[in-house]
Amino acid sequence: MDTDTRKDVLRRLAYIEGHLGGVRQMIEQDQYCVDVLKQTYAVRRAIEKLESKLLSGHLHHCVVDGITGGEGERVLDELVELYGLAHR
Repeated sequence: MDTDTRKDVLRRLAYIEGHLGGVRQMIEQDQYCVDVLKQTYAVRRAIEKLESKLLSGHLHHCVVDGITGGEGERVLDELVELYGLAHR
């Protein structure tokens, strides 16, 4: 993982962790369900953005390196596996 991607991913993770803590507090304080759900939707979107950033970095670096390094079959198998996991 390149340095810029790592920094961005760590920043996004910190945001998600903080947001989850806020959701926990809302539930502990018995906040209105709709308000809690809005926050969980925001967490889900943040996770999706994190996954997108990770996948983009993987495609631009790891996949390219793997294919040029003669590991194309392994790289493609991993991508197929990821696709399957994402669409369960």
